[in-house]
Amino acid sequence: MAEERPRAGFTALSYMPFVVMAVVAVADVAVGAGVGFLPLVSLGPAFSGLVGGWRRTALIGALALLLCVALGLYDGLFEERRGFSAMASVVGVTGAGVAAAVMRGRREAELASVRSIAEVAQRVLLRPVPLTAGPLQAAVSYTSAVAEARIGGDLYEVVASPHGIRVIVGDVQGKGLAAVETAAVVLGAFREAAHDEPGLVGVGERLERSVERELGGEKFVTAILAEVRAGEGVIFLNYGHPAPMLVREDGTADFPQPAAFALPLGLGIQGSDGPKPFHVDFEPGEQLLLYTDGVTEARDELGVFYPLGDRADLLKDPDAHSALATLREDLVRHAGGPPHDDAAMLLLRYRGQGEGEQPVLG
Repeated sequence: MAEERPRAGFTALSYMPFVVMAVVAVADVAVGAGVGFLPLVSLGPAFSGLVGGWRRTALIGALALLLCVALGLYDGLFEERRGFSAMASVVGVTGAGVAAAVMRGRREAELASVRSIAEVAQRVLLRPVPLTAGPLQAAVSYTSAVAEARIGGDLYEVVASPHGIRVIVGDVQGKGLAAVETAAVVLGAFREAAHDEPGLVGVGERLERSVERELGGEKFVTAILAEVRAGEGVIFLNYGHPAPMLVREDGTADFPQPAAFALPLGLGIQGSDGPKPFHVDFEPGEQLLLYTDGVTEARDELGVFYPLGDRADLLKDPDAHSALATLREDLVRHAGGPPHDDAAMLLLRYRGQGEGEQPVLG
């Protein structure tokens, strides 16, 4: 619906030059030459220059000039300067409209190129997560608040390391390209540390050092790290990030919290203790949803936050990607459109007995 309204507005504006010229012609014939409607014919090419290309603007300018000549002859205005002044007005506005259309076309081409580069950068930064990792199935949803650039500061990654399946979901302070640069630092450090460090705490310490070294305390990143080992549940490290949602096999949802909360990455290295790891049972048939605050802080028209815990039943679809898409659509409906903040969701499904032989879902 949000896309249909701009298209309808664009279509209406594209017809505006013809409507304006028709109204001016009718008014001029009905009222007569004394009122001086004839110069308003130039509104046709003026409106055309707002939405059309330069060729269309020039064509409408030519039609406006013909209409101006016809009405001028009808009104007998070429016996004085008024008819020629109206023609000069049409020619001048048409020229300005053509120039504006050319400049707009160049800007649109540049914007399209920038958007294409941004999309490539985002794909390089946020690589597709593996559909399966050990006993887990994964699906991801990402929506940037900077819709025109399709790029933002939320981050996620799934790494199958020798030490277990390691996952990160984070949220960089700020938006746009500056936030993407920070996300690149965090993801690069995580991808390396996830393979090298035997413990999840060591991974977190590597991330903290990388963020502090690269950013110098200018930005911070909330993040949650998780480590899943078959039969051993899941271990979390929470750096000031929203609690994960654990959906049990019976459909109930829990939000595991650490015993003590820690500061985000970039703020906690100087003198304060880092987060303490905490263990949560994670059994076959259960689901784990990691997300950023763009999900839970999405508000409806009454200012009510999105009730994520009450929407756990939307994840019941056998296909992991379809289930997450259903949840995202519900989030968009709640907010009445795309979220005002970056919103990332990473769904992990612990496959039950016998599912390892089946095709990968999602």
